[in-house]
Amino acid sequence: MGGPHGHALSHHGHSPAHRAPAHLKILATFLFVVLVVATPREAFWAFGAHALVLLTVLVVTRVPVRHLAPRLLVEVPFLLFAALMPFVATGPRVEVGPLTLSEAGLWGAWTLLAKATLGVGASLLLAATTEPADIVSGLARLRLPSQLVMILGFMVRYTEVVTAQLRSMRVARESRGFRGGGLRSWPVLAGTAGALFIRSYERGERVHLAMLARGHDGRVHAGPTAPVAPRVLTATMSVPLAAAVIALSARMLG
Repeated sequence: MGGPHGHALSHHGHSPAHRAPAHLKILATFLFVVLVVATPREAFWAFGAHALVLLTVLVVTRVPVRHLAPRLLVEVPFLLFAALMPFVATGPRVEVGPLTLSEAGLWGAWTLLAKATLGVGASLLLAATTEPADIVSGLARLRLPSQLVMILGFMVRYTEVVTAQLRSMRVARESRGFRGGGLRSWPVLAGTAGALFIRSYERGERVHLAMLARGHDGRVHAGPTAPVAPRVLTATMSVPLAAAVIALSARMLG
């Protein structure tokens, strides 16, 4: 198994999930998240079952946990908000040890924690098994608005370019003896941010002119869509199908 390949979020692999068409994986992930959100909050077992589905996908894809764990930090703001909800929400209060917490806040915190964690986990698995360029092409095949797809494509392509530019500017500052820290460094950092913005804007202008010179018509061309084998379609959509069974069972038993 190789290491990360191509992008910080994707992980190179040869599992069936890596080979599946991007638009199918995007659709399956979207349906899975919708079904998780539709699951009643009182059905604790159902969220455990959803998590088991994600763990099964993780095993099939063979994406290392060490690859996903640092990227789960994107969920930290949601976790902080969930931790505050029992203290700031109104309504009936319950005693939990020495604390008096809002009952509605506790339910809200649990709902946010469970559904956000499962949604972020599903999104990270999609990103780990799909190259960013394939995600953009998949969104185009799903007939999303071309302007939105184009913006996402530029963001994916030029985020790394701008990050590399910022890194080279930091090296240039440090080679001239700059050491960050304190109020005295703020003017230098502000100048760096301004220069980075101007360079990024000028690069965008040059790219736009180059696209027009090559006959760009404002549309995203995803290319021909290859036929999807029935077994690939079945395997990919088995994830939202399992989530649908879990959500419906939770509502029926509810």
